[in-house]
Amino acid sequence: MKGFLLAAGNGTRLRPLTNSIPKCLVPIHGTPLLGVWLQWCARYGVDWVLINTHSHSERVREFLAAYRGPVQITMTNEPELLGSAGTLHVNRAFVAGEQEFAVLYADVLTNCRFDKMLDFHRLRGAPVTVGTYRVSNPAQCGIIATDEMGRVVEFTEKPEFPRSDTAFSGVLVGGPALLDRVPARTPADIGFDVLPNFVGEMFAFPIADYVLDIGTVEKYEQAQREWHGLGHSD
Repeated sequence: MKGFLLAAGNGTRLRPLTNSIPKCLVPIHGTPLLGVWLQWCARYGVDWVLINTHSHSERVREFLAAYRGPVQITMTNEPELLGSAGTLHVNRAFVAGEQEFAVLYADVLTNCRFDKMLDFHRLRGAPVTVGTYRVSNPAQCGIIATDEMGRVVEFTEKPEFPRSDTAFSGVLVGGPALLDRVPARTPADIGFDVLPNFVGEMFAFPIADYVLDIGTVEKYEQAQREWHGLGHSD
């Protein structure tokens, strides 16, 4: 299975940690966040990823040159940020012919059970399935409401007045229909410009495992305290 591993953010809120490295390389218990993601991909059968870069791209290139794991990697640099959806649009040939693929936000730390999410997605035959989790800062997230079947009936990116605390996790599964509704322009954003178009069609998979958006120094410090690796008690 292929996946987009989106890693091109500037990481301004993580300074000074990101003064000399991109946020996708900040270490979690000594392992760069991107390294955690590659371990996760290997565990769940995402065997080929496209990684986009922007800030400190040479450091990512150095890291990937030293990688000896099983995941095949295509790296692409964005001198000007394309936005999360813009990256999908420009690189849509990477998943040409694929019936399903993953989209993963590299600044998220998670040990979510992607095998269970895939089972959920395939059972429903949805064009898009988004992983969701509960957050304490809903005004800064993509907020989701669902019906009793798990179908998404509302999606609002960074709402001024959030109606729930259930948020998009930065992990999703999609297929050709997802790419068909990505705007043919850059920059474009998945949360603002794509997912709202799937309200009534996409499903939400509640993630019961660890999820943390490492967007600030405070969240990074929280990750260092809480992270126990990719393992599960079950």
